[in-house]
Amino acid sequence: MNTRKRFALAALALCGFTGLAQASDVNVEVVPYQYGMRLDVAKVISMTEPPTSRCEVVTANMRYINKAGELAEISYQKHAHACMYEN
Repeated sequence: MNTRKRFALAALALCGFTGLAQASDVNVEVVPYQYGMRLDVAKVISMTEPPTSRCEVVTANMRYINKAGELAEISYQKHAHACMYEN
C-alpha cells in the first residue's frame, strides 16, 4: 500500500471520530429512565456519572444515537464507580 492510500485511510478514519465529537456537543433533552422503558439504541456515544469517592447511588447519563439516527440521552440511577473498590 503506498503512502497516498495510507493517508486517505487515516483521514477517513478521523472523519468518523469528528462526527461523534460533534454529536456529543449538541444539547438534547435528558429523559429520566423508568423501569420497563424501551430503549432504541443503535450506538452509545458516552456514559457519564458524577465523580465521587464514596460508594453511593448516583444519577448517570447515557448519550446515544437511536435507530432513526437521532441523538438522545437518558439519565438513570446506579451505584457509583467507587463501589467497585469498597468491601
